[in-house]
Amino acid sequence: MRFWQAVSFLEAEQLLDVARRAEEVGFDGAFVSDHVFFPGELVSRYPYNPDGVPYFDKDTPWLETFASIGAMAAVTKRLRFVTGVYILPLRHPLEVAKAAATVALLSGNRLALGIGTGWMREEFDVLGREFAGRGRRMDEQIAVMRTVWRGGMVEHAGRHYRFPRLQMSPAPTAPIPILIGGASERALRRAATIGDGWVGAGNTPEEVQGILRRLGELRREAGRERAPFEIIVALTTPPDVDVFRRLEDQGVTGVVSWPLVFTVGPGASIEQKRGALESYAEQVIRRFR
Repeated sequence: MRFWQAVSFLEAEQLLDVARRAEEVGFDGAFVSDHVFFPGELVSRYPYNPDGVPYFDKDTPWLETFASIGAMAAVTKRLRFVTGVYILPLRHPLEVAKAAATVALLSGNRLALGIGTGWMREEFDVLGREFAGRGRRMDEQIAVMRTVWRGGMVEHAGRHYRFPRLQMSPAPTAPIPILIGGASERALRRAATIGDGWVGAGNTPEEVQGILRRLGELRREAGRERAPFEIIVALTTPPDVDVFRRLEDQGVTGVVSWPLVFTVGPGASIEQKRGALESYAEQVIRRFR
C-alpha cells in the first residue's frame, strides 16, 4: 500500500515545504489536482458532492499542475506524483505529452498521469473545447501520447487528431502510467481496457468494494487481469488502518490523505500542516507498516 498526500488547495509559499515534510515522514507520493480557473457564474454541477456544490471557490489556491510537480520533484528524491485528475480533453494531447515527458525525465520517472474527462462545462467553453464528446476525444488522446512517447518519427490520423510525421525529443526513458479517473461505467471500462490503473475522487469503503468488483470483471473481459494495474482510492471516511488493510487485500495499491485544508482548516500555518503530516504518519503509515 502506498500513501499519498493530496496537495490540493495549498498556498504557493507552503507547497514545497509540505512536499519535503511529506517525504520525510513516510508518504510515498503527492496527489496533484487540476483546474484552470473558477468561473464567475458556475452552473455546472459538481459530481462529487451530494448537493452539487464544489468544496472550493474563486479564492481557493490552485497552482498549475505540471509546474507544481516539477518544483516538488526538485526538492524531493523519493516522492512520486500523480495527477488526480488532469482534465485531458481541455488540452491538445501533444502539449500534454511534452509536459508529462519533461516532468517524468526531470523527476527520475516519478510521474503517473491520472486523467479524467472533466465536469465543469465553463472551462471547456472559455478555452474553446467541445464539452460533448470529450470522452471519445480522451480515448484518442491516450493513443496519441503513447505514440509520441515511444520516440522516433511518428504520425497519427484519427477522428479527432491528425498530424504528419514528427518526433518529440527527448522521449521518456520509461513508460508513463496513465490512470483513469471517474466512477461511471464508461470510466471504469476505459480504465480496465486501455488504462494502467484507476484513481478515485472520493468514495466510501463500500463504494470502493463495488468499484473493485466491476474493475475486476471488466479487466477479465478484456483479457488484462494479469497486467499491472494501480488503484488509488480517496476515501470520504476518516483514515482507518483496518479498512486500508482490507482494501489492500482486495487490490487497492494506494490511499489518499485528505487535503490539509480539510484537516487543519483554511489559512493554517506551515507548522500546523507539518503537524498534520506527522500525525498521519504516526497514526496510520507507521501502524500499517
